[in-house]
Amino acid sequence: MAKIWDKGFDANRQVEEFTVGNDRELDLRLAKYDILGSMAHIKMLVKIGLLQAEEEKMLQTALREILTEVESGTFRLDKDAEDIHSQVEAMLTERLGETGKKIHSGRSRNDQVLVDIKLFLKEEICQIKQEVLQLFTLLQSLSEKHKEVLLPGYTHAQIAMPSSFGLWFGAYAETLVDDMHTLAAAWQVADQNPLGSAAGYGSSFPLDREMTTRELGFATMSYNVVAAQMGRGKTERILAQSMANIASTLNKLAADNCMYLSGNHGFISYPDELTTGSSIMPHKKNPDVWELIRGHSNRLQSLPNEITLMTTNMPHGYHRDYQLLKEVLFPALETLHKILQMTHFMLEHVSVNRNILSDHRYDYLFTVEEVNNRVLQGLPFREAYQQVGKEVQEGSFHAPQRVHHTHAGSIGNLCTEEIKKKMEKVAGTIRQVI
Repeated sequence: MAKIWDKGFDANRQVEEFTVGNDRELDLRLAKYDILGSMAHIKMLVKIGLLQAEEEKMLQTALREILTEVESGTFRLDKDAEDIHSQVEAMLTERLGETGKKIHSGRSRNDQVLVDIKLFLKEEICQIKQEVLQLFTLLQSLSEKHKEVLLPGYTHAQIAMPSSFGLWFGAYAETLVDDMHTLAAAWQVADQNPLGSAAGYGSSFPLDREMTTRELGFATMSYNVVAAQMGRGKTERILAQSMANIASTLNKLAADNCMYLSGNHGFISYPDELTTGSSIMPHKKNPDVWELIRGHSNRLQSLPNEITLMTTNMPHGYHRDYQLLKEVLFPALETLHKILQMTHFMLEHVSVNRNILSDHRYDYLFTVEEVNNRVLQGLPFREAYQQVGKEVQEGSFHAPQRVHHTHAGSIGNLCTEEIKKKMEKVAGTIRQVI
């Protein structure tokens, strides 16, 4: 198969293998979007007179056939195909003859790969959104279910004040709202059509970019053709930061689970089949799943920096360095999907200890409650603080293990519905069209 950029001489085999790398395998994930981009492009070519209606009909039929192969999993790149773009064009040429060669008029591989990636990332963002929403809903459900169960809160890893499972689960739910904001920002950047920017400097053909923007379901376009090409790398970097934010939340949730599951805490438990044992210690129930979620989350938090370094020190315009972005971003997306799904799966099976505070090590958990109670009875705060501090020092402190928190966001007023409305508002800005 001749390369679509072929000038009549053979590239050195070693150079070709190095420059192509594993881009062919990664390109398979873009096949669907390359075909969708082509379908919109040729529809536009008819409008501006570069294709006949009958030619478009033939091309659309052939493209739909190829799309069916992609969706059924039978689509493959020929061994001599450089990338997905050349493969699709070669298949069209094989099936339709000269008509198949007309599909490339008015565009470059540069804007093809740009539109492919943006369509791909939009669909990935929608999937991440749904996975985050599912986890959010579960966390809110657990928060409400266990809102009456108290547990110790910690500062400096020391026993501090009363918390509750309602607060703990609910905190991670609301943190996901913040993460959804950054995901929505990534969506806004991805939801701009670059098709028509060609190699980065436009085309002498009278392209109707508004038409392809509508056809492909983009909210708007990257108008300036140079800016459109400058979006390569930046779009991936912004999404990577969003992914890292979600990973940060999952990382802390995993760390909490590892700690709460330990024998020194015993705040939560999981079925035996969701933990692992030791080769020599028969009593062990190790939180391997949570540890791996924690580790994967740490790796994902390095992604923005990796992409930043890969796209630094390049002047505007296309550079082959951009090809490497797929090698780090695509596997990272798979990892994020997996750990979101596994986090949800684990939490579906969590059990909470309803008698944590019966342990005497938590007797001083209610010192602040007692100080505040005495203030409510008329004592100045500093005097109440000193009284309780003295009782702690003397070992005579005793206080009922109950809390009376009523302000917004506290143990007694979780604001679950208000947080849900926040999430619905931001999640609603991510809407797949095509």
